[in-house]
Amino acid sequence: MLPAQRLEALIARHAELEAELSRGAGGESFVKLSREHAELSPVIEDVKALKQAQDDLAGAEQLLAGSDPEMARLAADEKRELEAKIEGLERTLRLALIPKDEADARDAILEVRAGTGGDEASLFAGDLFRMYERYAGLQGWKVEVMSLSEGAAGGYKEIIAAIRGKGALRG
Repeated sequence: MLPAQRLEALIARHAELEAELSRGAGGESFVKLSREHAELSPVIEDVKALKQAQDDLAGAEQLLAGSDPEMARLAADEKRELEAKIEGLERTLRLALIPKDEADARDAILEVRAGTGGDEASLFAGDLFRMYERYAGLQGWKVEVMSLSEGAAGGYKEIIAAIRGKGALRG
């Protein structure tokens, strides 16, 4: 169970950020506030979903205590579903509330070199680099080749690339 005070503090901070942004913060302050707001918004959506699920669970428990057996059966089914949903949301929130590492915002340098094995090794190095390049593309990162040395039969003897984007270093 997550501490209710912490969740309320997050909601209050989100509202505070929205108020400051609506007042028209400018320059560097606007950028800083916008980043914090963008990072906090998905967490707040999960907090609101958790609160709603907890309220729904309380309602289902009240129906369970009622005298109608059909409603009690439906409420028991709903209670099981809501408990699973609450558990998932709490797990998601615990992960989201882990303090951010400064390395999460840094870029990465990728070096792929063909090992021993001649042409086959350079072909493998080429395939490996293309795999990393596609993964970076799926993550929304930019790949900029800094240096390359092509193999005789294709692929690369060596390729060095900069990967730029949020979370690239953690990959």
